[in-house]
Amino acid sequence: MESIEILVSIRKIVRSLNLESKSIQKDFGLSITQLLCLNHLQQSPDYQSTHKHLMELLSLNSSTVTGIVNRLEKKGYVARLPKTADKRVTYIALTATGLKLLQEAPNVLHDRLAKKLATLSEKDQHMVKKSLDIVISAMQIKEVEASPLLISEEPSEVNPKE
Repeated sequence: MESIEILVSIRKIVRSLNLESKSIQKDFGLSITQLLCLNHLQQSPDYQSTHKHLMELLSLNSSTVTGIVNRLEKKGYVARLPKTADKRVTYIALTATGLKLLQEAPNVLHDRLAKKLATLSEKDQHMVKKSLDIVISAMQIKEVEASPLLISEEPSEVNPKE
């Protein structure tokens, strides 16, 4: 197998992530990152999470998460709730409007991929993991931080669209 075939396969994955992101943005007015945030809140106890936990989950810095939450709050999908005992801690809570949107929104690509990977045998899953580890090593990107969630474009602090 030539290296060009491997590069084409990687490009297919990246392209499908970008197409999924554009489709969700067009249909629901949300970035994949915003949708992941809402999905996390839906699965959290009492539909709530902290800013810090969202940062860790999404592997994003504080100001980027603040921007995401600000935009979701402006659309009415989340609300900030101060902790009664400690006003320095604020919970981000999913609203009824946000929950309704999630019922209409599609499964994000990483959910579909996780389900498909789960249908593979343990041997095949190990083979996929080992192959990806080899690619990561060859590209010398072991130290690059990444979320366990598939996000098509990593937002930056200066990207106001996230």
